[in-house]
Amino acid sequence: MEYDYIIVGGGSAGCAIANRLSAKKDNNVLLLEAGKASHPLSRLPVSFAMLIDNPNANWRYRSTPEEGTSNREIPIPRGKLLGGSSAINGLVYVRGQELDYDIWSQIGNRGWSFDDVQPFFKKLENYQSDCDDIRGTSGPVKITEVNERNPIYNALFETGKNMGIPINKDYNSNDQEGFGYTQTTIFKGERISAKVAYLDPVKSRKNLQIKTNCLVSKIIIENKIAKGVEYITNGKKEKIFVNKEIIVSGGAINSPQILELSGIGNHEILSQKGINTIHELKGVGENLRDHIGPRLVFKVIKPGLSYNEKARGLNLIKQIFNYVFKKDGFLILPSAPVLGFFKTKPELASPDIQAHFIPYRVVLKDGKRLLGKEPGITCTINQNRPESQGNIHIKSNNPQDYPIIKYNFLSKSTDRECLINGVKLIRKIINSPKVQEFCGDEIQPGNEFKSDNDILQFIRDKAETLYHPSGTCKMGNDKLSVVDNKLRVHGIKNLRVADASIMPTLISGNTNGPCMMIGERCADFILQNDEGF
Repeated sequence: MEYDYIIVGGGSAGCAIANRLSAKKDNNVLLLEAGKASHPLSRLPVSFAMLIDNPNANWRYRSTPEEGTSNREIPIPRGKLLGGSSAINGLVYVRGQELDYDIWSQIGNRGWSFDDVQPFFKKLENYQSDCDDIRGTSGPVKITEVNERNPIYNALFETGKNMGIPINKDYNSNDQEGFGYTQTTIFKGERISAKVAYLDPVKSRKNLQIKTNCLVSKIIIENKIAKGVEYITNGKKEKIFVNKEIIVSGGAINSPQILELSGIGNHEILSQKGINTIHELKGVGENLRDHIGPRLVFKVIKPGLSYNEKARGLNLIKQIFNYVFKKDGFLILPSAPVLGFFKTKPELASPDIQAHFIPYRVVLKDGKRLLGKEPGITCTINQNRPESQGNIHIKSNNPQDYPIIKYNFLSKSTDRECLINGVKLIRKIINSPKVQEFCGDEIQPGNEFKSDNDILQFIRDKAETLYHPSGTCKMGNDKLSVVDNKLRVHGIKNLRVADASIMPTLISGNTNGPCMMIGERCADFILQNDEGF
């Protein structure tokens, strides 16, 4: 059987594309997902803590050890379910700054300024709080604000005000700067993944077929025209062909992998792996960026405020009761109930760091993340727009081999300086009189880490990613660009890429929302073309 459109990857962008293309009854659409349809825990918001290292729901990629991060393998969780990483993530919804998208436009990607993408954010959003017309209120993705209130949060907000940091009621509106309660993809106590938002309501459409456990091994290309896909399912290779277009939405790790396996990429790399070059694009797999963040941990000295206490004994039973009967308590909260977007220097035009405030302490034991016995609060800091770039390339011509991921974190001095200043700023906030009514000693890195060199070494030794890989099939017109401004692969007809890999620069915040926007944008390009625009 042939399809009009084949979408490779059922993540945040792929689900959006499948929904919008199949809304036109004449379109026959196939969505191929390498992972499973779902996991029994994925609808529970707190499942992000349970699935972050679960091989049944997570690909569990790891980076190559590098000197800049103390020769560590850094975990890179990616969703192995329909919905992709939106099925296992921390449920934080962030658009990014207007500046992020204006930069994309200014470097040559017409149609991607904030004014251009805002309608597509509005199209996907069903924002449940009072808002102005910059936000969407009727889209498929229900977005709610954290309703938990904690004296520590009040102390953070009050301290921020005293330091000139505003309280921001909507960091997804015109101005990102300030403290605010997290906006989440949670509704009535359940995770709203891209699968839940985009696929579940339309899965009965006769013109939409969804296949899981189908690992795409390559795009079939003839005379530089994408004709179909080859995929592995139940240990067998199968082929399926397309009438119109193939859209690769495998994410920043798998989209370049699929292109390289298909013979699209750097000839030198492909030939080394025994792959014939069909079309040379040196940028495939390059421009890898991610948010790297150190985690500062402090004691909580007042009882009953930390999840470390709420998740034990009778308190845990109470929390389970609250969830089952009231859809309340910490089991329905995101990874970070409070966010902060700050400037590390007053002269900056916009915030250069993001901070996640998490009212619990995690310890590592035998490589696993466990709640610590002692109450604590964690603050993760990341630079909004990192400049360090790495790459992702295939390990071999075997599609089941994980690619080689080199981040090259902290290679740029601006990145190092920004994170050092971020640590200092968070320390200043936590050590303020207001916050110190609830918080005590610094556990990680500890007060002995005082100098810039000490802080940098702590970052090299302990920082992890925020799980936002991007940029590896970047949009643009330079020699390392992979797709044009309508997400069409340069030099190959009927082939597009739509996911975080097309981001020429990383956005200021969590990437789930922008990926769904990219999916909406891609579908609109295709549908407009169908109508002859």
